[in-house]
Amino acid sequence: MNRLLKIGMALMMSIVVGLWAEDNVIKEPPKGNLRYTIMVEKFKNEAGWSGRYSIGDGMTTAMTNILRKSGWFVVLGDKEMREASMKEQDFAAGGRTMKGKKTPKMGRMTPAQLLVRGSITHVQETSAKQGKLNFMGISLGGSGGEAEINLTIYLVDSTTGQVVASKDIIGSSGRTGYSLGYSGSDLGGLTGGFGGEEKDNVQKAIEDSVGQITNYLIAQLDEIPWEASVMMVKGSKVIINRGERDGLSIGKVFNVGEVEELIDPDTGELLDSEMSVVGTIKVTKIKKKIAYCKPLSGTAAISKGMSVFPQDR
Repeated sequence: MNRLLKIGMALMMSIVVGLWAEDNVIKEPPKGNLRYTIMVEKFKNEAGWSGRYSIGDGMTTAMTNILRKSGWFVVLGDKEMREASMKEQDFAAGGRTMKGKKTPKMGRMTPAQLLVRGSITHVQETSAKQGKLNFMGISLGGSGGEAEINLTIYLVDSTTGQVVASKDIIGSSGRTGYSLGYSGSDLGGLTGGFGGEEKDNVQKAIEDSVGQITNYLIAQLDEIPWEASVMMVKGSKVIINRGERDGLSIGKVFNVGEVEELIDPDTGELLDSEMSVVGTIKVTKIKKKIAYCKPLSGTAAISKGMSVFPQDR
């Protein structure tokens, strides 16, 4: 009887752990997934929490780290990193450095299509050594106290400045750390940018928060238009300004056409856009930031500057 009881308890524990693990996985991007450029703004610490580190900086670092590792986005440096880059460009342009191929050039920075902003509204730490779940006297999922972080995140369209999605998140140190749902050097718990030291409960709660945020952001992408532009048309060759970095794959088919923006005459706000399709193209060769395509239809009508949209989205 005792043996059967132990087997039952072990089975229950494996089911619980399995459910937690399934919830805390960031799935692999599908083949041919088109990526958006994204930048993480510094998270505001509106909770008044203070400790060994700045919790706002910690959230920003962890968020940037997990978005990059996820493979779903082209992740740009945060605002401080970009400002440092611009200062270096200004320094080089001032004539105080040697000129050469390594000299930072102005006007080449990649713009962010999407911005992630967040506000930390509450941080709570407890010292109770209790489990999150009790089954037949066995405590599962907790020890040494816990921490909980409440925050609100916003996904902002950088073109319009409008919030396209928002969500309240509760991060807990008692949850299993997020992992990538595929093999590779990044498989396993994400460090959140805190280096190799042992993580405290607040850091674990941050790690849980950014995992939840990433899965939420991924779920919003189907509602956000993806667009490229025709850079050059030469005979039967069409070059567009997106490439391997942006998730393009050989064989991907796109619509090409003219886009008319519908602007509110009273406010100047962009309300919508209408695309008149003139042809279709298929990717035949990919480089890091550009792709070579061949026209499938409308060859004579396709010209430089036209907009390019995926056919299957």
